This record gives sequence, C-alpha cells and structure tokens, in this order.
Amino acid sequence: MALAVDVVVRYRKAVTYGVHALLAALDTSGVEHRQLLGVTPEETAAHIAASRADRVLVLWSFYSPDAEAMAAELAAVRSLSDGRGLHIAGGVHATAEPQQVLDAGWDLAAIGEGESTIIALVEALRRDEPLTTVPGLAVKDADGVALRTRPAPQLPLDAFPSFLGRKGPIEITRGCRYTCRFCQTPFMFGGQFRHRSVASVREHVKGMVEQGLRDVRFITPTSLSYGSPGPDPDLGAVEELLAGVKEELPPRGRVFFGSFPSEVRPEHVTPEAMRLLKRYVANDNLIIGAQSGSDRVLAASGRGHGTSPVRDAVRIAVEHGFRPNVDFIFGMPGESEEDQRQSLVLAGDLAELGARIHTHTFMPLPGTPWRDAEPAFIPLTTMRELDRLAQRGDAYGHWRRQAEHSARLAETAKAYPRRTRRRRTD
Repeated sequence: MALAVDVVVRYRKAVTYGVHALLAALDTSGVEHRQLLGVTPEETAAHIAASRADRVLVLWSFYSPDAEAMAAELAAVRSLSDGRGLHIAGGVHATAEPQQVLDAGWDLAAIGEGESTIIALVEALRRDEPLTTVPGLAVKDADGVALRTRPAPQLPLDAFPSFLGRKGPIEITRGCRYTCRFCQTPFMFGGQFRHRSVASVREHVKGMVEQGLRDVRFITPTSLSYGSPGPDPDLGAVEELLAGVKEELPPRGRVFFGSFPSEVRPEHVTPEAMRLLKRYVANDNLIIGAQSGSDRVLAASGRGHGTSPVRDAVRIAVEHGFRPNVDFIFGMPGESEEDQRQSLVLAGDLAELGARIHTHTFMPLPGTPWRDAEPAFIPLTTMRELDRLAQRGDAYGHWRRQAEHSARLAETAKAYPRRTRRRRTD
C-alpha cells in the first residue's frame, strides 16, 4: 500500500515563480499527494505539525543572498513542528552549494531543474524507496559529506507548465548562451537556450484569461533571443509569439515584454526590433543590461558587448518611445576607480538621454566563475555619486543592501571550498 504524502511549501513572494512551476509539475504528474502553502514560518510549522500523512515533505527555495535568513527560519520551523518533516532546499543556491545547505540544516538539496526531481521524490516517498534512487539530489553520507545522485534530465520547456491554476509570468526561455561570469543562470540551466513553443504559451494565456486575467508577462534571461539558438535575434519568432498571445487575449488584454522580470541585451535594441515591440506591447519601459561603463570590465566579465552598443540602445529605445532602465553593477572583480569613474560617466550620459539607472553591487554568487573572486572596493566618492544620481531621480536600486550580501557571500565562499564528492546511483 502506498504511503500518504503531504507537500508543505514555505511560500515566499520572492520565489513564487519557481515554486509555481514545481507545483504545476506535481499537479500534472498524476502522483497522489496533498499540497499546503505556508506563507509564514509559523503557518508552515502548523501545517507540518497538523499533518496526518505518513510522510511530510517540506519545500524551500531561495536565492544565495537569502540563504542565511532562510537557515534561521528553518531552525524555527523545526522547533515549532517538533522536528517533523523532510526538509529540502532547491533553487540556484542549493544547486551551487549543496554542502553548505545540508550543513545549515536541510535534509536534502535539490540539484538543477526541479520538476523531474520533485515528481520522483514524492513517488519515492509514497513507495518508501531509498532517496538515493531519486535523480537530482544531494544527501549526506555517514561523514556528513554531500553526495549527489544521478543528474536530473534537462527536458524541453513544453514538458512542464510554468504554472497551473495560479498566476504569474510565463517562462519562455530557460538557459543562456551568454555566460557572464557573475550570473548564475547559465550555470544553473545550461549554456544553450531552450524556448517554450508558441502553442504552449498560448495554452498558458488561455488559462489565464479563463481566470479573468488580462496582463501577460514573461520570464526569460534575454527577451529578444526568443526562438533563436544563437546570438542574433529572430524577430520573426518574436512576432509569432507576441501576435499569438494577443490573439488569445480579450480586447483590453495587455502584453509586457522586455520589462520586469526579464531584460533586453543592448546589441539587440535596433530600430526594427523597437518598431516590432511598439506594435504589440503595453510597457513603456525596457530593462537593458549594461553592467559597466568600462570596456575592460565588460570584456573581463564575459558580457560579449562593449559600451558603444549600450549608448546606441538607449538612444534607439528613447527615439521609439521607451524609457530604458539600465542595469549597472559596481564592485566587479578587478574593477579600478578609473573603471568606476567610466561607469559613472556613462550612467550620467544615459540619464541625460532619458534613461533611469538601476544600480547593483557585485555579489560573488555560488555556481558562477566569480564565486571565489574578491569584490572590488567601492570608495566613498563612488557612493556619493550614486546617491546624487538617486536624489535626482535618475537612479534607483538596493546596492547598499547588496554590498552587505556581497561581504557575507565572500565569507561563505572561503568557508566552503569546492569539495563536493559525487555518487552515481543509476
């Protein structure tokens, strides 16, 4: 007889998109289980304690800057629920730092894309099978070392929905061929694009319209790469996508593309691309990734473009009626005061053209080539200039808070050199 399994989710606004994808995969798998959402640590613990199921699986997902706070929440939830439940951490941080996650108190770490893993895990719990048979996990051996099971497959995006019966942006692309040294995306999902088909996107939109929703947004690392396998945009594929979505929407339905939670690469901003977007999208802003005003830093970070395309992109976007929001990262490894000065000059020039500057501080994110890199010092003069841009209304962002995260992540990297052993169980 199969065991009863309750799946309790520590449901946080910051990670709802990924959680929705996992729950949708479970919902469509046919594996019997019950889902419960805990929007606070106390509610999460209450669900665990009240469960009458044979097994309680507790899902946690978080980004690297949140890892320390989530570990404290985990300890509180365990205390409030008398230690019951099998707690698993997933997402980019767990994928990159399984040893640290297990040492912080989680029973399991999910490695890589979670849809196949969560289905196999619930099935294993129902059948009381060893967890080492589940792909995409890290478990502790007798010595406390994180050992990995066989990798979970990377399937086409159409294999699972982005969400089911819930709202959110539709994931249209996973993976990224632009392997920027500071970014976790290509190292979590692979260095090639995998695009959701237009037919699948339209099915998502139909479901949203049935729920009374009329605004559609997308998740993608680079919006204008949709449908393309390589560096050059396929505007025909982009138009097929946008036109298909518009056909599924009611008359007052709106499409948002190239705005949060996605962005546009600067070299993809052309007059032709902007004219295409103006025909279909409702957003009047675009998020453009510049990241630095120094050609030297851009080359070192692997961005694949220089500063000239950034200036051109802002000018072209403004000429076509968009307000660019341009991302800059300060404190990247090897960045000098002169590099920062060049970034500030470019930021000021772009603001004069009509852009807003979204400021960030470099964080040595786990899983990236710069995971162990030393963040560059950001002097007071740079900080004052960033404050001045913000006071003028030309800049915004949480770069000060990110500076605190950066220091903490740098210390964690030193405490956890790359040492995970691998066990294959296939």
